Amino acid sequence: MKAGYYQFAPSLFDKRGNLEKVSEKLGTADADLIVLPEFFNTGYTFSSAEEAAVQAERIPGGETTELMAAIARKKNMFICGGLPEDDGGVLYNSSVLVGPGGYIGKYRKVHLFYNEKKYFKRGDLGYPVFDMGGTKASMLICFDWFFPEAMRSCALSGAQVILHPTNLVMPYYQSASVTRALENRVFIILSNRYGKEENKGIVYNFTGASRIVTPTGDIIVSSPADKDDLRTAFIDPSLALNKKLNEMNDIFKEI
Repeated sequence: MKAGYYQFAPSLFDKRGNLEKVSEKLGTADADLIVLPEFFNTGYTFSSAEEAAVQAERIPGGETTELMAAIARKKNMFICGGLPEDDGGVLYNSSVLVGPGGYIGKYRKVHLFYNEKKYFKRGDLGYPVFDMGGTKASMLICFDWFFPEAMRSCALSGAQVILHPTNLVMPYYQSASVTRALENRVFIILSNRYGKEENKGIVYNFTGASRIVTPTGDIIVSSPADKDDLRTAFIDPSLALNKKLNEMNDIFKEI
């Protein structure tokens, strides 16, 4: 599988511009799977629940999911990305997975970070595993990484690849992703954004440095902290089925 991510700096509340940028970039991508950042369609820095509600969409059926699905069908690829979800007036920080056949599924962020707790409800879907043409994948979103049980739950349920849209502001996960991949023996596709974003006195500086990490903790591609970057690499998801460190230690049998 040729897997990758598109790191960029979404413009706050410019959904049309962000979607056009992603559509143009993915239109030239040669990949089987691309992961986009958290809130790639809207930007991140909401100052109120009202602002978030204006930007939020239904999943499936909303504008962003429909566009992602159209690109996936045209390019014969899988696409994952994060966006604010409106479920009958209840808002979630969600991610969606689409493929050549259209909508596959969604995940709602369980571990909300800082101001997100003011605007969004804690995710209620658990940690589902989705089928990507025989490869099992789970989605996490940003701050979920801080809680080891989240990725472990995905791995125990059979996920081989963790699709991880992020808007990281703390400097830790790029390094910690190596440990998370090692302790679960999974691939991690960490798709982060970069840049400074400000709204009504709220300021965030995002750290970029997206990467793909293998089940053995190798970083096979990575990006700078401050530039648009579409990166891909060939991965073999079957390697994540082997939970043995050696002939005597199977990490999932020693829990």
